[in-house]
Amino acid sequence: MSTAAKEKKNVAKGFQPLGDRVFVTYTEELERTAGGIYVPDSAKEKPQRGVVQAVGKKVENVKVGDQVLFDKYSGSKLRIEDEECLILKEEDILGIFAS
Repeated sequence: MSTAAKEKKNVAKGFQPLGDRVFVTYTEELERTAGGIYVPDSAKEKPQRGVVQAVGKKVENVKVGDQVLFDKYSGSKLRIEDEECLILKEEDILGIFAS
């Protein structure tokens, strides 16, 4: 497991979402223009893809570690240890990426 993955895993330590809520961290996606220039984070939208870090007791279809695609305007954004995270309802998850 990479250092970045270990750091992300620790973000959810001690946090348990309630009910049908899911705690997600955004995945890092480098975006390049056609000319090969990388677009800085401040100039692009947040991805709609993330990794599930913790799930509530009523969540049935996703588990910790799943990479998921979620609705663009769903959930509550928060910042923990300088990392943007998201708490959303299970129904706002559109799908799970195959591992």
